[in-house]
Amino acid sequence: MSRALYLVLAALALAACTPGQPAQQGDAAATVQASGAVCRPTPTGRQMTGCYVTVTAPADDRLISVSSPVAGRAEIHESRIENNMMIMYELRDGLALPAGQAVELKPGGSHIMLLAVTEPLKAGDSVPLTLTFATAAPVEITAPVGQPALTKAGDAAH
Repeated sequence: MSRALYLVLAALALAACTPGQPAQQGDAAATVQASGAVCRPTPTGRQMTGCYVTVTAPADDRLISVSSPVAGRAEIHESRIENNMMIMYELRDGLALPAGQAVELKPGGSHIMLLAVTEPLKAGDSVPLTLTFATAAPVEITAPVGQPALTKAGDAAH
């Protein structure tokens, strides 16, 4: 065999032994998937509303923030019943996303709150949202404005 062929074979053998590169933020396999997004219309005279989406991360991650040009502020909230009252509070550390598990942000549970909404949101409008994660690349989605599907009696609250 020629010397050039030996060099090519040696380079191929070394490449085969080199560990693979970790997934980059832009790799399709490392992208967080978001589906089923919807934001409620703003109630008359109010400048806040809830948005819902199902998020699936390929590796353990956290949804750490949300932003939208239609709101002065967006927060990740959780609703739950304490002392027979529904309370809502901000998840300041974000929302855990276990690898491969669909995490549903829905009425009566974890959700996105849009605060200081700049213009009333009406059914048929759409809301651009940017979801930011601890490790994965941000994901931009567009949520239609409408009513989320209710799955049980307690889901009517934010």
